[in-house]
Amino acid sequence: MRSMLNIRVTVCVGAQQTCGSRNLLCGVAPRRAFSMAAAGTVAHGKLEGRKAAESTGVRKKGVEGRVRSFEEIPHTGRSGWVNLVKFWREDRFRHLHLHMERTFKALGPIYREHVGTQSSVNIILPLDIAELFRSEGLHPRRMTLQPWATHRETRQLSKGVFLKNGEEWRADRLILNREVMMSAPVARDFSRMLQVRVGKEGRVEGGKRSLTVDPSPDLFRFALEASCHVLYGERIGLFSSSPSLESQKFIWAVERMLATTPPLLYLPPRLLLRIGAPLWTQHANAWDHIFSHAEARIQKGYRRMSSSQAQGSGAGAAGIRYTGVLGQLMEKGQLSLDLIKANITELMAGGVDTTAVPLQFALFELGRNPEVQERVRQQVRLSCAQAGGDPQKALQGAPLLKGTIKEILRLYPVGTTVQRYPIKDIVIQNYHIPAGTMVQACLYPLGRSADVFEDPLRFDPGRWGSNREGGQRAEQGAGGFAPWHLALGRGSVSGGGLLRTRCSSYSCM
Repeated sequence: MRSMLNIRVTVCVGAQQTCGSRNLLCGVAPRRAFSMAAAGTVAHGKLEGRKAAESTGVRKKGVEGRVRSFEEIPHTGRSGWVNLVKFWREDRFRHLHLHMERTFKALGPIYREHVGTQSSVNIILPLDIAELFRSEGLHPRRMTLQPWATHRETRQLSKGVFLKNGEEWRADRLILNREVMMSAPVARDFSRMLQVRVGKEGRVEGGKRSLTVDPSPDLFRFALEASCHVLYGERIGLFSSSPSLESQKFIWAVERMLATTPPLLYLPPRLLLRIGAPLWTQHANAWDHIFSHAEARIQKGYRRMSSSQAQGSGAGAAGIRYTGVLGQLMEKGQLSLDLIKANITELMAGGVDTTAVPLQFALFELGRNPEVQERVRQQVRLSCAQAGGDPQKALQGAPLLKGTIKEILRLYPVGTTVQRYPIKDIVIQNYHIPAGTMVQACLYPLGRSADVFEDPLRFDPGRWGSNREGGQRAEQGAGGFAPWHLALGRGSVSGGGLLRTRCSSYSCM
C-alpha cells in the first residue's frame, strides 16, 4: 500500500456471447420482467409469517391467495439427461454464470433446473435469498461437491470443512473460525518485484514510467506465496526470476481440478471411476498432486515446529517465529492430524484462484477507470500516512478501497452460487418450496441485475459509501440482508458454500 505503481495492465477479456433468437428453454412462456415479491413459510397451503401489506406484493394465479405448487415453477426442461446433453453441446459448464443470467431474463426471478443427477431451484432477488437463509437452521446444509468427496473416499482421506455438513461441520468450523489476514511482507515484496520490472522494462510516457503486462501469472504466484505464508508460516520464493517447477505444477493442478469440477457435479463419480473415464482421471490426478504438495509442506512445518520446541524458549519473545494456521491448529490440539491435513489442503487449493482472479479483475477495472483509480490511490496514501503503520487503521480510513473490493466481487464473483437446503417448507415468489430442496442464490446475475443495483454494469466503488445510492434497492424489504455478503463469503456461514469457478470461466466477459 505504501508504494503505488503506475502500471498499465493488459487483461485479455473476450466479448460476451449473445443469446441467439432460438429459445432453448422449455416449460413455460418467457417472462421479461422481474417483480419484487414477498416470501414466507407455508401453513395449510397459504402464506404466513408476513405482514398483510408485505404479502400484497406476492404474484397470484388462480384462486385469490393460492400458493402455487412446486411443479408450477418455471423450468428449463424436465429431463435431466436431455439438459445434460445440451450443457455439453453448448459448453455451458464453462459459461454457467452466463447461462443462469440468460435463463433469469427468459423465465423470471425463479426457475427450476434438472441437469444430470442434480436438481435445484435458482433464485436471484435479495428478498427471496433472505427468506432462504432464514430457513437454514443452526447447521446450514450446502451442496456436497461430490467429485471432491468421492476422491477423499476412494483415497481414504479425511474430509475438510468444505465437504462437511451438520454438527460435524459446525464443530470444525468453530475451530477454524479465526480470521486470517493477508501477509503484509508478501504484499510488500510483490510490490517491490513489480517496481523492479517497471524500472527495467517500462517506458516513459508523459513523465511517468509505465509497463503493459499480462498480470495473471504474477498474481497466481503472489496468491500461492501468500497462501503458503499464511497457512504454513514459510516463504517459497515465487518472486524470484526463476520460480520452482514444483510451485508451477501446483498451480496447474489447481486449475485442472477446478476445470473438471463443474461437469462432474452432474454425473455419478462412482460410475466414471468404475469405467475409467478420462474426465474423472484428470480430476483425481489433480487432487492427488494437490495433496502431495500440501503433505510435503505440512511435514516440513511439523519438523520445524518440533525442532523449535526441542530447542526450548530461551530465545524469548524476540525469537518467536510465525508458524501459520498449521502451527496454530497443532498447538491447540483440537483437531486430529488427519483433519488438520484435510483442512489445510482444502484451504490451500481454494485460496489461490479466489485471490488471484479478483485481483486481476480489480486491475482491469481500475485500469479502464483511471479517474476512479486516482481517487482510490490518493485516499489510500492519505490513510496510510495517518495510520502510523497500522494496517487495520489504514483500511478503515480507505472506504473507497473496500468499495473497490465489493464492486469487483459484485461484478466478478469468485463463486457461481451459494446453496442451501431449507429445513422447513417455504414460499418464494409465491411458489411452494418443500423442505430439503436445494435452492441456489446465483451470484453473477444477482450482482448485475438492474432490479437489485442501480446502473449495475457501472464500476462505482462509491456506491458502497455512507449514502450507498446504488445499493439501497438490495436491502429494501430484505430485513437487513445484504446480497453482496454472499460474494464476500459473509452471507454464507461457510465460505465453502461457494461453488468456485476457474479463471477461464470469465473468458467470455
